[in-house]
Amino acid sequence: MARVLVIDDNPSVATALEVLFSLHDIDTVSATSPQAGLAVLDREVVDLVVQDMNFHADTTSGEEGRALFAEIRARHPDLPVILLTAWTHLEAAVDLVRAGAADYLGKPWDDRKLLASVNNLLELSQARQEIARRLQSEKRRRDALAREFDLRGVVFADATTEAALSLACQVARSELPVLITGPNGAGKERFAEIVHANSTVKAGPFVALNCGALPGELIEAELFGAEVGAYTGATRAREGKFEAADGGTLFLDEVGTLSAAGQVKLLRVLETGRFERLGGNRERTVKVRVVSATNADLPAMIERGQFRQDLFYRLNAVEVRVPALAERPDDILPLARCFLPPGKRFSAHAEGALLAHAWPGNVRELRNVVQRGALLARGDAIDAADLGLPAVQPAIASQDEPDRTTLESALARHGGVVAQAAAELGLSRQALYRRMDRLGIARS
Repeated sequence: MARVLVIDDNPSVATALEVLFSLHDIDTVSATSPQAGLAVLDREVVDLVVQDMNFHADTTSGEEGRALFAEIRARHPDLPVILLTAWTHLEAAVDLVRAGAADYLGKPWDDRKLLASVNNLLELSQARQEIARRLQSEKRRRDALAREFDLRGVVFADATTEAALSLACQVARSELPVLITGPNGAGKERFAEIVHANSTVKAGPFVALNCGALPGELIEAELFGAEVGAYTGATRAREGKFEAADGGTLFLDEVGTLSAAGQVKLLRVLETGRFERLGGNRERTVKVRVVSATNADLPAMIERGQFRQDLFYRLNAVEVRVPALAERPDDILPLARCFLPPGKRFSAHAEGALLAHAWPGNVRELRNVVQRGALLARGDAIDAADLGLPAVQPAIASQDEPDRTTLESALARHGGVVAQAAAELGLSRQALYRRMDRLGIARS
């Protein structure tokens, strides 16, 4: 049950409010002086304060109430406070609302207006507390993950990223090949580094090869090495990536671009640990943990005859999917701040623009946008215009109903303020409430 503290020198006020609130399942505790009210806050959990502005019969200045409000804000900055007084001065009301007062009502009060204000503030306060508890629980899990595993300094706050990282760390300790999937720019190589850093071969080398960055005729030489004269320009023997990674991990990015011949040779070395250099006939043996990655649909490529099914099963003993940045919105601002140069910060409008963008280029695009903003900003603060992002399209244009994670993330970003979260999602407040109820997200 929610609890309201009434601080008023007139006991009849506290009694009247106690009766009113009790009819709506709200508990009330009272105090007749600022000192007594602060003492209650020190020893009890209170969700909202209703305080008078004057505590002596011969005072109407409101200075006592101002001092009490300032003290409450200093001790409990997130506690909502409603100011209640028979001496209503508009300027004083405006000043205190600007200072953080939740509402300012005159005596005699309108029960309906007061109840509406109290219920809204209690709902917001309890939603914030629930979100804060959830975020704290998630932070404890993230901290525990970082203590147990080497995450290579990866920056994350989203539960979706946490789940992917947890799986990567789990499979790292096995010797099974790992296939990392996800869109370009999402951070697949960083996940491969994490798998290596937590594996039994972490003391060995980590060697990376982007198969999509080389012509087909050179990939085999890069993978397996080449003898002198194996191809035009091969004037000396060279070792390949498998030899370089012996005793460690070989990361094959964009593995779906391998030629048919390259796929056959890769399958053989995965099965036997043996291979020959291009143009050579001496068999070589290595022990390598292979981690591969792709943004391609390998099952579809198999159906088209472009990728070997047996190789796919060899590579895909365990799949770790790195989500697109749009699927992990809670990572956006922590990552963006990580990319900021010293002395720079984002304005509130810039942060809103970052959260609203779809990020088709994922983390790579985010880094470029932040670097551009830092370059163009005239002062310390990077504004939305400096980022060069396209205008935000209203979310209501999409007919897809937001899922639980999306709703909770929006509520967390806006401190539990339903109206603001609804505006971001392109919903009315009532529509957001209906979705929260349907998904079992607590409204209070």
